[in-house]
Amino acid sequence: MNVLITGAYGRCGTAIIDHLENTSDYDFTYLNRSDRPSHHPYGNHDTYVADVCEGDEIRPAFDGQDAVIHLAGYPYTDGTWEDVFEPNIVGMYNTLKAARDAEVESVIFGSTNHVMGLYERDHAPELYQRDYGLCLDHTDPVRPDSYYGATKSFGESLGRYYVETAEPPSRFYALRICTVLPKSYDTPYGAAEQRVNQAGIERGGDEYQRMVARTKATWHSRRDFAHLVDCCLQDDTVTFGIYSGVSDNDRRWFSIQNARNEIGYKPQDNAEEWEEHSFD
Repeated sequence: MNVLITGAYGRCGTAIIDHLENTSDYDFTYLNRSDRPSHHPYGNHDTYVADVCEGDEIRPAFDGQDAVIHLAGYPYTDGTWEDVFEPNIVGMYNTLKAARDAEVESVIFGSTNHVMGLYERDHAPELYQRDYGLCLDHTDPVRPDSYYGATKSFGESLGRYYVETAEPPSRFYALRICTVLPKSYDTPYGAAEQRVNQAGIERGGDEYQRMVARTKATWHSRRDFAHLVDCCLQDDTVTFGIYSGVSDNDRRWFSIQNARNEIGYKPQDNAEEWEEHSFD
C-alpha cells in the first residue's frame, strides 16, 4: 500500500516511521515543510518538501497513493486565529481536495483531544485521578478549548462532508490524539521530564506531579499510536470514524471501545504499569 504522510517529522509522524516503515505492508512518502539534514535521526529519508497551505505544491505528492495520513498543521492550544487559519483550515481543505483529485481512497486525520478540551477544563485536576468516572466517546458533543481545537473539529467535519457526499476518498478516520511524546521521553513521566529539562520545573514538585497525573491519563505510547494508524490503514469497512488516540490507561477519560470494536485496536500499554525512573 502506498501511503503519504504530511507533517512527517513531528512526534506522531516519527512514531509511524519508527514502528511501521520497515513492515512489508507499506511504501511511505514523507511530505514536510522542510527536509532534515543528513546527521538528523530522520535525515536519511527522502522528503517531498511542500507546505500544505499551498495546494499546488502538495498536489503531485498525492498521485499514486492509496492512503494519506494528514498530520501537518499548527499544533498549539495558545495559537491565535491567524496562527491556525492557514495551516489547519486551508491546509485541511488542500489535503482533502488533493486526495479527491488523485483518487486516494483513505484519509487518516490527526485530530486532537482538544476538540473535547472544555470537559477537561471543567473537571481538572480531579479528572486526572483513577476512578474519577468521566469517560467521553465519539457520540459526546464537541467542546473545543481553543482556536486550535476548533480547527481540528472543522477538519473532522470537512472529512465527513467529503466521504459522505462523493467519492473519493471513501474512508475517513479522525484520530483525537492525546499525548504522543518524542522517542526519548516515551513514558508517562516524559512530559514532566521535558519540562524539567526545558523549563526548569522541580522534579517531584507540585507542577511535576500534576503533569505526571495528567499524562498517566492521556499518554499514547508511540507503539500504540502507530498500531492505531495501522488499524485504520488495514480497515476497509468504515466510511467515517472518530477514534480516541490514547493507550489503555486506567485513568483515561476517553473511550477506546469503538476503536476496539470497529477497527481492531488492541493497545499494549497502560500508564499505571510504568514505574518512575530517571531521565538524566
